[in-house]
Amino acid sequence: MRATDRESYDRLYRSTSAVWSGRANRQLVDEADGLPPGRALDAGCGEGGDALWLAERGWRVTAVDFSRVALERAAAGARARGLADRVEWVHADLDRWAPPAGRFDLVTAHYLHASWSDRAGVFRRLAAAVAPGGTLLVVGHQHGAAWEHGHQHAHDPDVLHRAEDVAAVLDPAEWEGVVTETRERDPEATARTGNPVPDTVLVARRSAAQ
Repeated sequence: MRATDRESYDRLYRSTSAVWSGRANRQLVDEADGLPPGRALDAGCGEGGDALWLAERGWRVTAVDFSRVALERAAAGARARGLADRVEWVHADLDRWAPPAGRFDLVTAHYLHASWSDRAGVFRRLAAAVAPGGTLLVVGHQHGAAWEHGHQHAHDPDVLHRAEDVAAVLDPAEWEGVVTETRERDPEATARTGNPVPDTVLVARRSAAQ
């Protein structure tokens, strides 16, 4: 199954009771664990593992996904963990949805592997949502690799991106400490999904003086 749009992702989520592990992604934990909690945007939140991890640590989270099936599952998880009042679930397509500019202390997006009509535009809107002094974290699977992993789910290399693609939309005058790296994938995630492809990671801090 190649999930590239809302309908195919809905089918993917309906195919099993849980597509993902429910744990927060490793790069989010590494980058956000020391940040003071504030307002966070989780773009492409899926079943909500990252959003719930942030909420448990005091963040107010806006979590967005275009799969209603995934959002319903994520919201149920929030209720079960007593976090319903800390997460706002938004059903929207990032290809068209624009988050409020300058609103969030952390904007995080992991594995946005859909067929966006304007991927650079998606990255620009996410970057614009970061408040002065806030952090942008965008993580993907390394560009140019093809594989299949759990739940008969495969990624088309054409929908992947590089950290440098995200960095290219950032105005150097507005950002500092921009890091683009290839990092080893979480070994537990590799073992569970059969996907050994490294992560491509963009981390940047918006300048406090804007």
